Amino acid sequence: MATNNESIEGTLLVHQQFFKVEMTEGPLSKLIVAILMALVFIFINSIMFHALLSKPVFRELPRYILFAHMLCNDSVQLLVCMTLYLMTVHLQQIPKALCALFLLFATTTFNNAPLNLAVMSVERYVAICFPLRHSEIVNQKSAGVSISLIWIFSSINLGIDVIYSLMVNPGSFKDSMYCSRERIIISPWQIDKFQGFTYLFFVTVTAILIFSYINVVVAARSASSQKDSAKKAHVTILLHLGQLVLCVNSFIFGTIERALAMTSSSRLFIDLRYMNFLFVLLLPRCLSPLIYGLRDDAVRPLFLYYVRCGYQKVKPSATIH
Repeated sequence: MATNNESIEGTLLVHQQFFKVEMTEGPLSKLIVAILMALVFIFINSIMFHALLSKPVFRELPRYILFAHMLCNDSVQLLVCMTLYLMTVHLQQIPKALCALFLLFATTTFNNAPLNLAVMSVERYVAICFPLRHSEIVNQKSAGVSISLIWIFSSINLGIDVIYSLMVNPGSFKDSMYCSRERIIISPWQIDKFQGFTYLFFVTVTAILIFSYINVVVAARSASSQKDSAKKAHVTILLHLGQLVLCVNSFIFGTIERALAMTSSSRLFIDLRYMNFLFVLLLPRCLSPLIYGLRDDAVRPLFLYYVRCGYQKVKPSATIH
């Protein structure tokens, strides 16, 4: 166990030294781009969320409740990621207890995204394949239960690590440290557990998305009265799959990143880690309002109305159902 901890600490020291090189010798343009990107899309998410809250019908339909949850979750993810990124860049040490709280929010909101995509896909599947029972199966109560289960399942993985660390060495939570997930890991089995949860997590979500997509496509071909609705639904599920691929890439890239940290030059590692942070962690969260909000004929006009500060009256161009 001691050897494992020393190895982890050595890797973290390499990471911290590389970030210090970036801040002392490299330009700050990368940092500014990342911060501006996060702030712009948090602003867009906030406007979209306000637009959903402004109409009672959006607060009642499960489809838009799940979309509002996605907006909130992505905004929290962006805020927490940027906070952790800035602390890492500036080599800021914080108490382990506070670090565990940051990591719990970061990991949970990260895992929430694909689970929310899966639930939204199931909602579209029920709407197209079981239209007569849609209101019975999918309602405000079931949406609330789904969101609660999403948060519970997403927090289990890191929650086990935090509880185990508290049981083994509770006094360490008062110590200051560089905040990273590796600092919570104190036993080799936790790494295997993390990988097992990750594989099971995304295999399950991928299976749900593929199942929903195939059934919606079949329904679109067989039904004559709902072809337009079914076509929109299977395009949406395809977009869900695209976002899921981006989420999976973050775990694959993380493995490559750790290997590069020990074998490659500091400049290459810095550039690759920045690309990972910007295009794999931040970008999928930024795409949510564009993919779902602006494609929705009911939400888009209302969103544009608030973007224009109410100067131009806009009415939804489609019936909400």
